[in-house]
Amino acid sequence: MTRTNSIAPVSQSDLASIGEGHLAYLRRMSSDDIRARFPSAQSIRPGLKLWALFSADGTPLAVSDDRGSILASATENELMTVSIH
Repeated sequence: MTRTNSIAPVSQSDLASIGEGHLAYLRRMSSDDIRARFPSAQSIRPGLKLWALFSADGTPLAVSDDRGSILASATENELMTVSIH
């Protein structure tokens, strides 16, 4: 008996929506990287190491120099967090 498994293609937007509203990722970034990626963050002082929280689709949710406060923010919003290295 021959068994054929077929996998349906998944679009980039489908991947981005996985975990939306339930999953967020935590990433350590320099303030320079944050300022470059997010024009609204220009008031952040250059040269800092910060923690950033992003939704599953990459939308920025919060930035802080304290990892614990970012995790607390995620918990308050009922988001499961994963770390990106």
